[in-house]
Amino acid sequence: MKWLDLFIRDWRIKKAFPYLSNAKEVLDIGSGDGELCRLLANYGIKGIGIDTCLNKAFAPEGFKFVLGSFPDALPNGKSFDAISVLAVLEHISEDKKTAFVKACFERLSFEGFIVLTVPSPKVDVILSVLKFMRLVDGIAIDQHHGFSPVEVEPLFELAGFNLFVHKKFQFGLNNLFIFKKKT
Repeated sequence: MKWLDLFIRDWRIKKAFPYLSNAKEVLDIGSGDGELCRLLANYGIKGIGIDTCLNKAFAPEGFKFVLGSFPDALPNGKSFDAISVLAVLEHISEDKKTAFVKACFERLSFEGFIVLTVPSPKVDVILSVLKFMRLVDGIAIDQHHGFSPVEVEPLFELAGFNLFVHKKFQFGLNNLFIFKKKT
């Protein structure tokens, strides 16, 4: 990854981290190089990072990395008090989003919550230009499917979540959502 990719990734992590820092066990879906998992492990948090292509990731103490897609590659029966989904939902095809969110709900413990970031579709154009200029690698921007952040709340509420927080960041081009499992 190029320095700008890392800067953008770290900005997402910085926005999500305060909501994850009190969790005991976190599932990080789309863990990439494992940076969020390493940060969480520094605070004594344990969990699993899962990604279809782990990028030079080594598991920090208390974390296990799983190569594959969520939920299929994740061991059955494991539940978490928090799930992070940073810059992932826009990569999931429309016909699989509902099942993905339902699987998140099923993997959360009682009163668990999910932290996710979803970029504006405008980001696709910006990333394409930055990729053309070789300033970013623009990881899998071809998979974004034009997903809009306005679709997030109804998708998660239908699965049994309540919206707790919605904030925009990165100059309004990215969205942070925190959903709690309905009790």
